[in-house]
Formats: sequence, structure tokens, C-alpha cells
Amino acid sequence: MDRSDALLQLLRTLAAREYRFTTVTPSTHERVLSRPALASPSLSDIFGWNLPFRADQLDADLLELLREADALEEDAGGLRSKVRVASLGDDLFLHSRFPTDAEDAVFFGPDTYRFATFIAKNIPQSANAIVDMGTGSGAGGIATARLAPSASITLVDTNSAALELAGINASAAGVPVTLQQGREIPHGADLILANPPYMIDGSRRSYRDGGGLLGGEISRAWAAQAAERLLPGGTLLLYTGAAYTRGQSPLLSALEEVADAARAMLMIEELDPDVFGEELDKPGYEEVERIAAIGAVLRVPG
Repeated sequence: MDRSDALLQLLRTLAAREYRFTTVTPSTHERVLSRPALASPSLSDIFGWNLPFRADQLDADLLELLREADALEEDAGGLRSKVRVASLGDDLFLHSRFPTDAEDAVFFGPDTYRFATFIAKNIPQSANAIVDMGTGSGAGGIATARLAPSASITLVDTNSAALELAGINASAAGVPVTLQQGREIPHGADLILANPPYMIDGSRRSYRDGGGLLGGEISRAWAAQAAERLLPGGTLLLYTGAAYTRGQSPLLSALEEVADAARAMLMIEELDPDVFGEELDKPGYEEVERIAAIGAVLRVPG
């Protein structure tokens, strides 16, 4: 059994055992991990909280699948899974170990749940050719496939590790997808989903660093690309974060400029007024008052 087959079987086995886990922010995760170790870790402790365990504390079939997938490591604290598993609705998603500090980390967290809710609220009924740009775990594309089962789904990411896990997650969900590695949004979609990185990240991790505009540059660039590459009448659903200084967000102003240039309709909704507040203590955020989670709907002329 190769790595992909082993990880796919891992997801199927966990699903059969009705595994569920809601993934939290890194700061909340750290607080939970600071508590005393559990005498007998559960499946959610091992695959959700990413706690260490002994070989006799995990069923032999799951332990063997981790070994076959090269997803098991050993340190002073015991054994630990190199992957985590989160649930979204009835689907399970592989994503990266904690902490997500590697350059090719695949993130899944509260933003993922808000993104899926935003999609469900705003998906056009006519969606037929769907691109999930910066797909990560594939959650956006897979959640959309549940709402538009006859549509074609293309998952795009620059991160090969993300595409590997997204493909496995899609197979576990029974959703046929096309995987595409790259930094550009492909032409020909009538619905583009995007959940780009939006933080100022000194380590420049691709899953996290949003570039200029106080972390909003990739969001602006993807919106501009989408406006050019959508089919006539097509829609971009952009979930991202907007940093505010003195009550103004440079990203929101930039998105309005993109819409004006494309003669597109733009609606922006603030989904959460204050996310990742702990980041404001870090370099680059000295004058930022807050980071808001926003959902932008951009529709190009038909």
C-alpha cells in the first residue's frame, strides 16, 4: 500500500468510527496542549489535538496505516501522527501536524468553517465549472461540490503537499476533482472560490503570508485575475482577512478599484470583526487596530 492509499484508508476507517473534530485557532490549540497529559488519549486527542501516544493506545490497524503512510514519528514524548484530521459536515479532511510552522504546511481551522458557510450562502445556482484557488486541504471545493454535485471541480495550489492531501480528501468524500499546481487562476470558470493567505508573516510561509496591503496583496491580485478570467456573468467568492488602520482597510479600497476597472458588481460582508488578535503584537502590525474576516462577492458582466 502506498502513502496515498494508506491515508485514504485512514480517513475511511476514522469515518466508519464516526470520528469528528473541530479544528481551532493555533492559540487555542496551544492552550489545550499546555494542560496535563491524558492517561488514555482518544482518537480526537491523537488525530485532532495531535497529542503523543503509546503504540498500545491506538488500534493496530490505524497504527499500521500511519506507518505505511510514513505519517508516524517518535520523540521523547512518545509516538505522534504527522497528519491531523478535521471534520466539516460529514466529511473528514487531512491537514498538517501542529504546529503548522513548515513552509508547505496545509492549514485547516476556523477560517475553513467560515469559508464553507460563506460559500453555502452565496453560491450561484448556475455554477458549472468551479475553480478552488489556493485550495489547501480542498475543503472549499469539496464543500461546494456538495451543493453543486453536477459541476466540475478544479483544485489549484502552488503547494504540492496541499494538492496531495486535497486529492486524498476528495477521494474520501467521493468527489471527482482535477488537481492543478500553479500560482495562476485558470481561465474558463464560472465560479471561482478563493481563501488566500492574509497575514503579515515574517517567515514568508506560503499558506500564511498575504504580502503587502497589510497582508491583503494576494487577495487583491487573485480578485484582479478572477475578474479577467471568469466566464461572462461569472462569480468570485473571496473569503479573506482585512486589516484596518484608523478605521480604513487598504484591501477593501483595492477590491473596489478592481471591481470598478472590470465594471463588476461587488458586495462585501464583514463576517467576523476581530480575528487573530494576537497577531497585532507582531512586527508589521504596529498601527493595525484589528483584522476582520470578510466575504467578497464579485460578479463580472454577462
